[in-house]
Amino acid sequence: MSTWPWWVVLAYAVVDITVRIVAIVTIPRNRRPTAAMAWLLAIFFIPVFGVLLFLLIGNPKLPRARRRKQERINDYIADTARHLHFGTLRPDAPEWFPPLVHMNQSMGALPLSGDNGAHLISDYQASIDAMAEEIRRAREYVHVEFYILQADASTDGFFQALEDAAARGIPVRVLLDYWANRWKPKYRQTVRRLEAMGADWHLMLPVQPLRGRIQRPDLRNHRKLLVVDGRVGFLGSQNITDSSYNLPKNIRRGLHWVDLMVRVDGPVVSSINAVFLSDYYAETDRVPEGIDITRVETGSGDLDCQIVPSGPGFEVENNLRLFLTLLYAARSKIMIVSPYFVPDEALLQAVTAACDRGVQVELFVSEEGDQAMVFHAQRSYYEALLRAGVRIWMYRKPYILHTKSLTIDDQVAVIGSSNMDMRSFGLNMEISMLVRGEEFVREVRAVEDEYRALSRELTLEEWLKQPLRSTVLDNLARLTSALQ
Repeated sequence: MSTWPWWVVLAYAVVDITVRIVAIVTIPRNRRPTAAMAWLLAIFFIPVFGVLLFLLIGNPKLPRARRRKQERINDYIADTARHLHFGTLRPDAPEWFPPLVHMNQSMGALPLSGDNGAHLISDYQASIDAMAEEIRRAREYVHVEFYILQADASTDGFFQALEDAAARGIPVRVLLDYWANRWKPKYRQTVRRLEAMGADWHLMLPVQPLRGRIQRPDLRNHRKLLVVDGRVGFLGSQNITDSSYNLPKNIRRGLHWVDLMVRVDGPVVSSINAVFLSDYYAETDRVPEGIDITRVETGSGDLDCQIVPSGPGFEVENNLRLFLTLLYAARSKIMIVSPYFVPDEALLQAVTAACDRGVQVELFVSEEGDQAMVFHAQRSYYEALLRAGVRIWMYRKPYILHTKSLTIDDQVAVIGSSNMDMRSFGLNMEISMLVRGEEFVREVRAVEDEYRALSRELTLEEWLKQPLRSTVLDNLARLTSALQ
């Protein structure tokens, strides 16, 4: 029976101890304790795989050069905003609202603007058709940025509108996420249509080592937005694709996505446009000519709106801080709609503390999940939420409730692309819109009522009957969710 030479055993021991010491020193730095502990456990118990995995996805930030671009963009926006008048703000704001707006802006958000109109579109196909109709009215430019963009039967009118605009000589600029589209159905035909119409299109966050584009491969640009002429904008949770996402596994299961988009006009459109232009600049190193984000127009309403971009290009988790501040500000009612609700400890404490204050808290999720790991990680929090007093509504399958919204009391709402999970807080580039105005909150409440009517309530009694195998899967998924 052969044995290893003593010097090989010694070298292995030295390397093993060195790796462990380096991990203890470097991994916890500027990282959540839960994430640091998860990484340390992975490296200590499965050292080779753990080290390789950490080298691949251990850095949650964009490359330094990309972050420097974001800093320059933030400085430009802040300097420009000092000299602009963004409409007339509504009077009698809650005392906590101005500090919230200030915090958002200090983190890289756009200024709060008044005199905005905003209306929800909760029907999936109707929102695509509404965006297509605005594109047909374009006179100056069309800016399209979506996590997933697919030319299919459901989106044909949208693409025809882009083609018609391009044929009229109107610049059509398109951004779509690299990983979310590159190997998905309809990608080739989508690219062919963009090329044929002459669109100025680019993939966001591409991983192309031969071209010097290298970053953590699971970073995503998850934003969904459209700007036409700087006059009207759209944002929300919906991608430009069929409600089945054209994936065979979804079609076999009969899954369809339920989403929410908001159409806006007024000064806030310039803020949405600024987010598009920052992403365009980040991918191309240039800014389109003839776009003036300082030109603002009075909208059809008097809502106060603020655009809050977030993601690994920023120093802190802008969206998480926005949500936490709102949850602690609530006095009577909190409604959360999130398909992927995987809170960190701070968010979980904020939600349960609201219940302790006597605030009515309701959470809308899907009865069925499309992503197994996230679905099980989410389920691991249900018992704690139910025991705290949160009412959980499960949107009935085979539909995936994909809307992302938060309403506080009857005054403030947030609509956008950001889920309330670790990925949206740390790894995804997101866009959220903070809206103050009772009339807009009433619109969101009406949609929440629709969701409630199509859901069933999960009770603690039902949940405690879950089989052991489900509990084990949920808890394992919860542990892996900390690896950021």
